[in-house]
Amino acid sequence: MSTDAAITDAATNETTTADYRRLMKKVEEVVGVIREGENETTTIHLVADEVIRQLRSALGIFGGRLYQRDGDSYVLRATFPDAKAVAHEFRVPRTYPPLELCLLMGTVYMGADDPRIDPELERALGVEEFAAVEVGDEDYVLGFNVAPGHNRDDVIWSLAVVRRAIDEKIHRQRVEDIFEQAQQIQASILPRRAPVFAGYDVAGRTSSMHGMGGDLFDFIPLSDKLLGITIADASGHGLPAALQVRDVYVGLRMGLSRDFKIVRTVERLNEIIHRSSLKSRFVSTFYAELESNGNFIYVNAGHPPPFHIAAGGEVTRLIHGGPVLGPLPSASYERGMVSLAGGDMVVLYTDGITEALASGDTTRREEYGVHRLLEVLRAHQGEAAAAILDAVFASVEAWTEDTPPQDDRTVVVVTCPS
Repeated sequence: MSTDAAITDAATNETTTADYRRLMKKVEEVVGVIREGENETTTIHLVADEVIRQLRSALGIFGGRLYQRDGDSYVLRATFPDAKAVAHEFRVPRTYPPLELCLLMGTVYMGADDPRIDPELERALGVEEFAAVEVGDEDYVLGFNVAPGHNRDDVIWSLAVVRRAIDEKIHRQRVEDIFEQAQQIQASILPRRAPVFAGYDVAGRTSSMHGMGGDLFDFIPLSDKLLGITIADASGHGLPAALQVRDVYVGLRMGLSRDFKIVRTVERLNEIIHRSSLKSRFVSTFYAELESNGNFIYVNAGHPPPFHIAAGGEVTRLIHGGPVLGPLPSASYERGMVSLAGGDMVVLYTDGITEALASGDTTRREEYGVHRLLEVLRAHQGEAAAAILDAVFASVEAWTEDTPPQDDRTVVVVTCPS
């Protein structure tokens, strides 16, 4: 037995503890391996191998086994060096006392003479003394044989440190998976291409500050003579905001599929957002229906008013509607309308554009503002919708320079053919 291991005195049959400095170093090496795991299973496999390699001499740990929860039992999924080979799909019932204790305490150590163990079950596994840890919110149990004569407290302490590190890694992986799924969901609901509609030039773009965000734009072909256009901005950022705008996306389609009028569609959408599990949040939304003859009928639910810019330069702000979606279950809305003629355009945007802060001294940073946005739009009126988008985003980025974005940024442009 190595000098850093627990040593049994032959005369007194008493066990001394390991050298804690060297033991801690070995535990740290085990924890370091946890960073390399790409997923839950890989992480646990790496750790089991490393626990045995690093702690075998110090703590007598060998013969690892990985169990995974399956209903009311735990199924043996893998074994590690020196573990006895057992039948495929070997199961341990959740009610087995050592397993129950492990799930309750997180870490357990059982001696061969413990009355709570089942001798036949443990013989089938080739186990006398063993230690086990629960990881991944009880999804997994990792067990190890322990050679007689080693200090119980050292084993439990070391495995408890390893368990915490595994759980932190699994938690991070699960959160990352959730964010990745949310990003995929958000990417799937954004339009992949501009719609082709009655000669109008339509384009939209969004830029999220966290890879996913609370901004949404959408084009909904309703018929060859009617195009739905929406923009929305959920309060907050990141995953909760992304989930909230998903409700807008789904709710609009539910209302439109039932042939609701535009005001009723928005009222139903407000009810959906109000009933959402994210009740502390709200969503500003602008929804419009563009007719092939140029009629642009809209409802503004607390959103920064879009612009109707006539070919001659006259600007109308589209303000008619009602409050933001969510807080009031029975909010009422009114519709507004403008008519688009040749050379006109309508521009929708979120406040991440107009509230973008200039670079420089944080105590005197100025917002980009509505007036700068209008200057850019007028300067590029008559150009393609995509070119106008390019000009707006380039202007905002030049204004903020290297300042990190404080909010998501979204713009939609509709131009009327001359």
